[in-house]
Amino acid sequence: MSEKTTPDEDALPQLLGDFRPVDVWQSHMNKVFYGLKGHRLREYYQTFAAADFRLGYALAADYVNCVRTREKRRETPSTSVLTIMEWGCGNGNLAACFLDRVMELDKDRTIYPRIKYYLIDSVETVLEGAKTNADLAKHQDRVTVMQADVQDLGTFGEGTVDRIFCNDLWNELPTKLLLRKSGDLMEEHLRPNLKETRLADFPDWVGFIQAFDQGDLEVLNALPDFLEDIVWEREYHGAEAKEMPFRRIIMECMKDIDEEVLVPVNIGAASTLKEAKRLLAADGVGFSSFDAGTVDRMVLNDPEKPCYGLHGGQFSFMVNFALLKEVSSFVGGQPVTMELQKEFVGRSLGTNVISLMDLLASHPNQPKGDQWEMDLLILKTLDALNKTFKSAYQRKIEFPIHPETPSDKRSELEALLCSIKLDGVPDTVAYLSEDDVLSARAELEELGYDRYGIQAAFAAPAQSVDYYHFSFTP
Repeated sequence: MSEKTTPDEDALPQLLGDFRPVDVWQSHMNKVFYGLKGHRLREYYQTFAAADFRLGYALAADYVNCVRTREKRRETPSTSVLTIMEWGCGNGNLAACFLDRVMELDKDRTIYPRIKYYLIDSVETVLEGAKTNADLAKHQDRVTVMQADVQDLGTFGEGTVDRIFCNDLWNELPTKLLLRKSGDLMEEHLRPNLKETRLADFPDWVGFIQAFDQGDLEVLNALPDFLEDIVWEREYHGAEAKEMPFRRIIMECMKDIDEEVLVPVNIGAASTLKEAKRLLAADGVGFSSFDAGTVDRMVLNDPEKPCYGLHGGQFSFMVNFALLKEVSSFVGGQPVTMELQKEFVGRSLGTNVISLMDLLASHPNQPKGDQWEMDLLILKTLDALNKTFKSAYQRKIEFPIHPETPSDKRSELEALLCSIKLDGVPDTVAYLSEDDVLSARAELEELGYDRYGIQAAFAAPAQSVDYYHFSFTP
């Protein structure tokens, strides 16, 4: 069975490699993407931890509460080291906000001085960003930065870790795309081609192909950017089920899926669950993952669901939480708790929260035309919120203006962008509390927002694919 992304293979003569399983190309492209663009991550996608503080604060409040509750159960107070791991640490902002808030909440200094916080990522360029995070400097005696694969942290002993969390990591770990056809299990294979319009940019084609195949970042960094001009062909081949980790669980879950419906199988994420179970102490606070995906098997059975997206040339997969829940039970984790990420943040901070994007989606007259119109609404919304919003952090918001914006509108957007204060809403991917929004209600209504629409946004149920908090205790 074969499906091409283009009707004419001859239109894509510039082959970059052979057909390989999706997870193989995903791992390769992650290495190349981070090696070439790791210092520019927020130009391609943003996370709730890249600039905002509320996820870090929520994790801190939850952690302090859990440790204090545990201490009350003990006959004598513990003075042991509290080892915390953050897997896929990004720019270090989550760690800085978490430690800031723990230090603030720990009035009697019984928790913060005991913390040993490990920032772990497999990509050196990402770790460099964390190392230079100015807000982490005050916590340098608490923090260790480590380059490692979180699927195998053999340098740490069993039962030595108190808390593990990761944010937007599972979607980047190896993921297979599987389907059933006539009773057989098939998996998607991809083959990369470079648009032929780019051929002239690479006169040493053989050298380019060799560098790409070997992931030679030194050579590739000296060449023109090409990742977003890769076109992928698809084919489907019989899956080697015996070689898959957790194959029995995978096979059982696939029985609920209609034939020829692709399903993401996050094998890398599944491996992290096994490693988390090994590392966590018997009375540890536990494991948390925050990511975008679905818990609904009906969504998994939808042939139109978005299995993955490409950001700057990098693959980002939907997380199959239903499968990972089964894996967690298999490896011995206690019953998994699944909740919307915003519910965890709001509950931990004692308030209702929505994201800025949720607020924008509530606008009754969202722009339907050019991108600059939506950009204008976003910046005006930020300006309205910032009349009363004040952060404890100084952040310069990252907001690239679309290149096709008319010159007169570009000037207006640039002026708005320059006027955004450093201690305002830190990101377009940020959480807003009910107080934040209500304090700016008059300004928001002047922009066309409706108070009932805003109230509905705070009460909105989960979408078919949404941001979830997946957690378990040892």
